[in-house]
Amino acid sequence: MPPPRRADGARGAGDDDPRDDGGGAPPNPRLRRPLLFVLVFAAAFAGLHVTHASLLGLPYYWDEAGYFIPAARDIYADGSFIPHSTLSNAHPPLVMAWIALAWKVFGFEIEVARTAMLAVAGLALAGVFALGCRVANWRVAAAAVLLTAAYPVFFAQSTLAHLDMMVAALTTWGLFFYLPPKWAGRPGFYASEKFAREVEALTKKRAAEFGPLENVFARRTLAVTFFALAALAKETAVLVPVVLCGWELLTCRHMRLKGKGLFCVEYGGTVWRTLALLLACVPLALWFAYHRAETGYTLGNPEYFRYNVESTLNLARILDTAWRRLAHVTTHMNLWALTLAGVAAMFLKPRRDGDGERPRIDAQVQLLFLVLILAHVFALSVVGGAVLARYMLPVLPLVILIWVSTLWRRVPAWPLAVALVCAAFLYRAEVNPSYSFPWEENLAYRDFVLLHRDAARFLEEKYPEARVLTTWPATDELLNPYYGYTSRPLKIVPAANFLRPELERAAVRKADYDVALLYSTHGGLELEEAARILGGRVVFQERREGQWVAVVEVGGKR
Repeated sequence: MPPPRRADGARGAGDDDPRDDGGGAPPNPRLRRPLLFVLVFAAAFAGLHVTHASLLGLPYYWDEAGYFIPAARDIYADGSFIPHSTLSNAHPPLVMAWIALAWKVFGFEIEVARTAMLAVAGLALAGVFALGCRVANWRVAAAAVLLTAAYPVFFAQSTLAHLDMMVAALTTWGLFFYLPPKWAGRPGFYASEKFAREVEALTKKRAAEFGPLENVFARRTLAVTFFALAALAKETAVLVPVVLCGWELLTCRHMRLKGKGLFCVEYGGTVWRTLALLLACVPLALWFAYHRAETGYTLGNPEYFRYNVESTLNLARILDTAWRRLAHVTTHMNLWALTLAGVAAMFLKPRRDGDGERPRIDAQVQLLFLVLILAHVFALSVVGGAVLARYMLPVLPLVILIWVSTLWRRVPAWPLAVALVCAAFLYRAEVNPSYSFPWEENLAYRDFVLLHRDAARFLEEKYPEARVLTTWPATDELLNPYYGYTSRPLKIVPAANFLRPELERAAVRKADYDVALLYSTHGGLELEEAARILGGRVVFQERREGQWVAVVEVGGKR
């Protein structure tokens, strides 16, 4: 019996062979086996370890040292999931617990923490491959993995102890289990209830053939589990299950009843299956309840809440941030090369394999990806004090998959196009763009860390008893030897920043400190001007890729 057709003429279940890679290659059932994904993870982890080998021993950087590493150390040292070495900002503890577990097993070393995060990045790349096989084919999946790994933000974040990489990994796997296989029954209006039942029966049969993990109930359970774990990595991860739930209620329920031609990505199911997605929010709610019981605050200390929520609720600021968020998924860090290649490919006719055109990613799936991307752009423009590109990592694979599928479908020399985009990404990972950006978004963070490490070692050797004027994060770098900058704590005189008014105030209280550790900051003064204001002598300076660090002796008593 041929696959049943919907009333609109489209095929239902069975229009995709489960073993077909979409590229005319012989059937390859191994692409559907979990073992393949395990091998992809192992290969991704090995590749990441080789390409990041020189970064594994770097001291902790910025937010790592400011919150995540101290919080992980508290879990490691005394099992305290509410940090006491730093003010709690209510972030869920999964990432910090993962690092603490790695320390327990392999030792309290910087390399261990960074390798643990590499494993998370490897899991994310394996998820990109699995999702690519789910919605397209193994060729698109492999190319998407390559581009994701090479993208400067992903590359830089792969070893950093931040939350967003784990959110990206768990969200990608959650989407893999959420989306039906290509051979599952497609949603829509079927010519009769009989055909609809045939679709459902054929879908169940195919699920039985391909194992229990392809059962609809099992996939939904696993999807909710991964989304829940993502929310325990970072609270903003609940955006995905909430958006999916709302999208299903709109497309599978409301629009279907209204007779509109807009559908969800999977046929059948009850409203309870849709609402089950909200169960992913329960562990996060329990964490917030626990955090409030222990600290008196639900969403972090007042200063953190004021910076990330209260101060962001301004229309001008929201619009500006939304524009920058759009850049994060279209142009930032040479992502424009992929966007431009994808848009140009749209003007080409689809290529043909055999008797038919190369298939695109299902239109409903592409629409769902777009909804998730825009939801992140909007939501993270309303909340979040820092406009960091790593916040968009959970939806970055969706952007890359859509464009790579477009190149594969339409461009004759599509591997060359992918290679050129990959080269553009690798170039930008090493060479800074002309515009201002947070240094953690490419290997500029490495230069920052190396400069600070060299200056700290100079101070420890030449001025071991000196009182050092500096500002955060250098204050914490000099106070905490386990950050990797010094072997013992130095004496610190904190300054608010390196802006002119603050340096002028510091200049009138020279008796309070002996030397100043100065470094380049966004909006700060250049070294010569800063040293002139302090009235000191530069005894050490170093520069790397537009950044600098210096030690200024002000003539105080040591």
